Amino acid sequence: QVQVVESGGGWVQAGGSLRLSCAASGSISRINDMGWYRQAPGKQRELVAGITSGGSTNYADSVKGRFTISRDNALNSAYLQMNSLRPEDTAVYYCNADVIVAGRFYALPYWGTGTLVTVSS
Repeated sequence: QVQVVESGGGWVQAGGSLRLSCAASGSISRINDMGWYRQAPGKQRELVAGITSGGSTNYADSVKGRFTISRDNALNSAYLQMNSLRPEDTAVYYCNADVIVAGRFYALPYWGTGTLVTVSS
């Protein structure tokens, strides 16, 4: 019923920038919180940045001042601008959306399949 698709990953040298995009589609009545998570090899998935439907944001300490999350409610989309990338930012980045499906009254989390970001030193 709902699909979440990420795009924009790739390879970049340390100090460079990438912009990730996330688009949700399907029988969507409303999206509450959206977030970007990442999982590096051998590590647990962690929250990178989150944004509410009203635009309030929160960030992991490791990315504050370097990453910026934004969203377009009309497009059911979220974005992650990543600047000053470091090798330790290398991970698969996942988008999460808390979606209220049309005809229902509660939100469920939907995940994309991830996009790989590789930062070389």
